[in-house]
Amino acid sequence: MGFLTSWLEHYGYWVLFFALLLEMLALPLPGEVLMSYAGLLIFQGKLNWFLCILTAGAGVSTGVTLSYWIGFRLGSPFFEKYGTRVHLGPDKLDKISYWFQRYGNKVLVIAYFIPGIRHFTGYFSGVTRIRFRKYAWYAYTGAFLWVSVFISLGKVLGPKWEQYHHTMNRYLIYAGIIAAFIFIMVYLYRKNKLQFKEMLTNSLEKGILNFHSMGKVKFIVLAAFAIFAAFITLMIGLIQDFLANEFALFDEVTSYIIHEVFDLDWTVWMNRFALLGSYYVFVPLIVVTSLWILIKSKDRMLELLSFTMVIVGGEALDEGLRALFHRIGPSSTNYPFPSTFPSEQTLISLTVCGFAAYLLVRHQVKLKFRITATLLVILLCLLVGVSRIFFDVQYPSDVIAGYAFGGAWISLNVILLEILRMLRKNGFIAS
Repeated sequence: MGFLTSWLEHYGYWVLFFALLLEMLALPLPGEVLMSYAGLLIFQGKLNWFLCILTAGAGVSTGVTLSYWIGFRLGSPFFEKYGTRVHLGPDKLDKISYWFQRYGNKVLVIAYFIPGIRHFTGYFSGVTRIRFRKYAWYAYTGAFLWVSVFISLGKVLGPKWEQYHHTMNRYLIYAGIIAAFIFIMVYLYRKNKLQFKEMLTNSLEKGILNFHSMGKVKFIVLAAFAIFAAFITLMIGLIQDFLANEFALFDEVTSYIIHEVFDLDWTVWMNRFALLGSYYVFVPLIVVTSLWILIKSKDRMLELLSFTMVIVGGEALDEGLRALFHRIGPSSTNYPFPSTFPSEQTLISLTVCGFAAYLLVRHQVKLKFRITATLLVILLCLLVGVSRIFFDVQYPSDVIAGYAFGGAWISLNVILLEILRMLRKNGFIAS
């Protein structure tokens, strides 16, 4: 790696172009590290950010184009016979074939972030005779996205590149794998929507044989339970890392990036973002949601009691957790509430705003309305969390823990609400 970074300093864009071109031909070159180092040189004023992205994207695009046409000309018989010499034997072909048959060409956009996949997608696309115009659209889009992320990362890390780049590259690889998983799940759901709904309904009916409610309610309960299980798993992992004192590097790297991306000019905006996690937002939202329930809902008392439970219980949960873990935040000397794990602001923001949004859109038919409300809650909670890190009030791990504990609490209450709704409808409890 040392000779490549040395060449990059001396020959600049040419090294970036050819190194990434060769990596896309399945040569074992460290593309992510090289691109993030180019970002460091951009920070130092030795290279230009736009030209680096243009050059790196062109190199990757040229490489995947060559690998496509090589695969197209040689065909599958050649790779079945000689592919093992370039790490593209029958097993690898079968594996990538499965990916493409199951998830389509769109996987090309995110394949660059998955080690062991990006180097061979071009060859395989040619071998299987995917139409070049369609292949190029997705492959080139993914190429410029990939290089932009890693070059910009190096620029943001700047003088801390040597210290942090390995850790951040690993996090980005994890993020790429998670993004791929999410994409696959969405793709499979859209492609097999009817079968998926039927499977969910059948599974739910086995679990709640005594309930004969609407399919919509069944789906909500099952989805909420899946989300609850995911957040509980995340909570357990966070608690284990907290007890093992393994948050230090994550907190240091994330805080550094937040402060590099948002300089002091953002102070006014960050103060506004911080207010989103306060009762200046919560009180009006609680009032509006309560009025909405009284006017629109058929289960007024049940929903009002559930909303109250979420608010009061969320506050009690937050106070209890911070008293239990008793972690002192980064600004304990001038912060009135020194215990910061989990973040009070992110936990309460997610529980209050998230449950309020759920109650507001629960009986809405329009999908756009539901998606918009969900995205607004996510954006609000994200901005609140960023402001906590920006002002050094809480550690990034405190913020993440707030999301995890809050997500578990809100999903649990959605489950309870819908089960009580089904019980009331079927006459098991009084109206």
